[in-house]
Amino acid sequence: MPPSTILSAWRAHLSDNRRRSPHTVRAYVATAGRLLEELGEIDWPALARLDALALRNQLARRRAEGIGNVSAARELSALKAFITFARERAGLPDPSPPRLRGPRIKKGLPRPVTPDDAVNLASTVNADASEEWIGARDRAVLLLLYGAGMRIAEALSLTGGALLLGETIVVTGKGNKQRMVPLLPLVREAVADYLGKCPYPAAKNQPLFRGARGGPLAPGMVQKAMARARIALGLPPSATPHALRHSFATHLLGAGADLRSLQELLGHASLGSTQIYTKVDAALLLDVYRNAHPREANEP
Repeated sequence: MPPSTILSAWRAHLSDNRRRSPHTVRAYVATAGRLLEELGEIDWPALARLDALALRNQLARRRAEGIGNVSAARELSALKAFITFARERAGLPDPSPPRLRGPRIKKGLPRPVTPDDAVNLASTVNADASEEWIGARDRAVLLLLYGAGMRIAEALSLTGGALLLGETIVVTGKGNKQRMVPLLPLVREAVADYLGKCPYPAAKNQPLFRGARGGPLAPGMVQKAMARARIALGLPPSATPHALRHSFATHLLGAGADLRSLQELLGHASLGSTQIYTKVDAALLLDVYRNAHPREANEP
């Protein structure tokens, strides 16, 4: 069976059945493609017979190409998912993939920005834009990330049809799962200001946020605008668009929000993903203590 046939089936499974994001589909198909390059023509039963040694050898080849622990862990996850799919196609009663432990990854804590810095970033991208409507657009996007805890892909996937602009908005997150997120008046006003200045109509089935030529706004444009604003404000490189989502979560937790509510607002599939923010909050508390306590502050 030619590799292209296998990859087509794998791609369709990921996008249609598993409803993975386009980015995940590309990455998982690329991983499977690299494995098939080594194996050549192969059928589903032969793929299903691949064991832990075969996966370990594939990872070793990728390691030799220079990938790090994080990339190796992602590669292994994609390989296991692919082998599970192959075993299902081959009709095995137990499609579980070979047991193989991935590399250890040290998880760093998200680094949030302060509320003032979040608002200042949004104001700075507005002031520095080449056109007034583009500045209003970038400000609205950043305020959605900080004020509603959206991922950048979620904000840029909004269409004109989402704009009832009431007190809540429906967000489509990973796996096409939808959640309802409250909208602060400041955020609603920013989006309304952008819509009033945007030269392109907010059609129901068209992207809400447009690029300069009217097409969908690319994430890279928002990232570049925020990078310029970050430099102008003297903020660290960790002040990225995704840091605004971290800030949303950290500040809500610090204000007394419970983890379950925060999980719903962020669209996390598991509570474990949300619990990292308890560590962030503790880290911020420790910083405040060290900077404010007389004994700590006065020590050389």
